[in-house]
Amino acid sequence: MKTASFLSMAAMVATATLTLAQEPLTWTTQQDHQNMKDQLGITTLRPGPSGNAAPGAPNAANYDPEKANPYPDLPNPLTLKNGRKVTTADVWWKQRRPEIVEDFEREVFGRVPAGVPAVKWELKQTVNAQVAGMPVIAKQLVGHVDNTSYPAITVDIQMTVVMPANVKGKVPTLMMFGNAALPPSPPPTETPSGPPSSAQQLIAAGWGYASISPVSIQADNGAGLTRGIIGLVNKGQARKPDDWGSLRAWAWGASRGLDYLETDPAVDVRHVGIEGVSRYGKAALLAAAFEPRFRMVLVGSSGEGGAKLHRRNFGEAVENLTGAGEYHWMAGNFLKYGAAESTFGAKTANDIPVDAHQLIALVAPRWVFISYGIPEKGDAHWLDHQGSYMAAVAAGPVFRLLGVKDLGEKQDYRVATLPAVNVGLLDGELAWRQHDGGHEDRSNMKYFIEWANGLMQRSGRR
Repeated sequence: MKTASFLSMAAMVATATLTLAQEPLTWTTQQDHQNMKDQLGITTLRPGPSGNAAPGAPNAANYDPEKANPYPDLPNPLTLKNGRKVTTADVWWKQRRPEIVEDFEREVFGRVPAGVPAVKWELKQTVNAQVAGMPVIAKQLVGHVDNTSYPAITVDIQMTVVMPANVKGKVPTLMMFGNAALPPSPPPTETPSGPPSSAQQLIAAGWGYASISPVSIQADNGAGLTRGIIGLVNKGQARKPDDWGSLRAWAWGASRGLDYLETDPAVDVRHVGIEGVSRYGKAALLAAAFEPRFRMVLVGSSGEGGAKLHRRNFGEAVENLTGAGEYHWMAGNFLKYGAAESTFGAKTANDIPVDAHQLIALVAPRWVFISYGIPEKGDAHWLDHQGSYMAAVAAGPVFRLLGVKDLGEKQDYRVATLPAVNVGLLDGELAWRQHDGGHEDRSNMKYFIEWANGLMQRSGRR
């Protein structure tokens, strides 16, 4: 009996140990943030600028243009690390672009691990509805990520695909980060007031759209890094310094959504774009940079970590992205650039081997439309519109090298002046427009659609 009791107890201990091993870490954001600091040997991070712009506010952000460019010299996108100039497209594709990709993956956004589980898309329902008064066919989908390697975490990607019902043939399609809800069916009896939504404008123009939920891929906080797709791959354990952050995870999820769109007979797979606003604008630009199947991207009000130069000191700064509120968007290694005290000393934005202009350049020769609103309507100075324009100008040489048009700006990026509000630079594959609305890109959707349709006509699509 003693032997049987001992064996029974041993089995219970083994079961308890197995159960414990299967449970993901449950940390607060602060605990996870501290763990990454410990891994990197960081003692103290510089605090990020405060969003409080009141005179005398502690640690207020800089909004003085005279102080905005402490590091005016950007890494040259067309100079190899060995100092040689890139003068041909072949050298760009085979040598310089891989250098830039490696720096972004290691130091900024993190790497997508090898062997990320497959996604199986399930069609939950199909409904006939109306958008912009036009009949549409809407599909609600769930992308089940294979979790057989770690059943403790389930990831189900939520996506809705909406296609015009009365358009024959394949249609251009824009994937948008946001709410993956189906359009109402039957349609509302009252006509909604206000300007038309992005979805309404796309359908009215004969496009389709997909809405994909970022938080169904990966949570938007540091406490969630041991769950979601990042946690699933890491089996519920903490990240390593070059592991992916939420932005890269959202971009990965968009690529899996694109896998589904490639199977939809209504989608013109040669002309699928990606869109997002604010943090999702960052993710949209990242998705387009690393996923060549996205032909175009609408980057809405993306700011720091998106189209804004890290090296600019205006509004939000690198130190905001290394603090506990936003670090989860980035690779752990990115914390180094906010370090005040560490085993390696101090680093600043000027030590980052790449910057936003190179992220934009990674999309070339595909199509990039950078969109902002105005501070008076809520698209705050915090986003640094000028810093994003400078980045777009500095990306231009790569677009030109690859045989397509950039913004057409004649001034060097250091002195290039922000175009007037509602003046679009829309003649090339790289485009810019600051609309007179707020923190949204709906106000630029009309111009984005016209711009993309023009490029499709130029390339023989329409």
